Amino acid sequence: MINSDGMGHGDETLRQRLLVNYLRTLVELETPPQAILLYAAGVKMVINTSPCRAEITRLREAGTRVIACRTCLDHYGLMEHVPEAEIGNMLMIVEAQGAAAKVITL
Repeated sequence: MINSDGMGHGDETLRQRLLVNYLRTLVELETPPQAILLYAAGVKMVINTSPCRAEITRLREAGTRVIACRTCLDHYGLMEHVPEAEIGNMLMIVEAQGAAAKVITL
């Protein structure tokens, strides 16, 4: 689960760089995560101009479900900046959490 526009508590550039590195490492795993769930400011990391876009795309191609909260995207005015296949709702997020053996929140 990603709920902020980066990882950790550094400045924006560092937080985003850390998240890119984290996602890139997930791409390199033999078994990628089942899902990446984005809500609150985390949805900013899935838009087309995000520094994480390439890693998000590679994870989707590896079979990871990417679900960005529709309410959050709408709140930030980002709906048109995300591939439709990645737009979900809270029910989808809750279901993915329930199906997971482990949930990690960044």
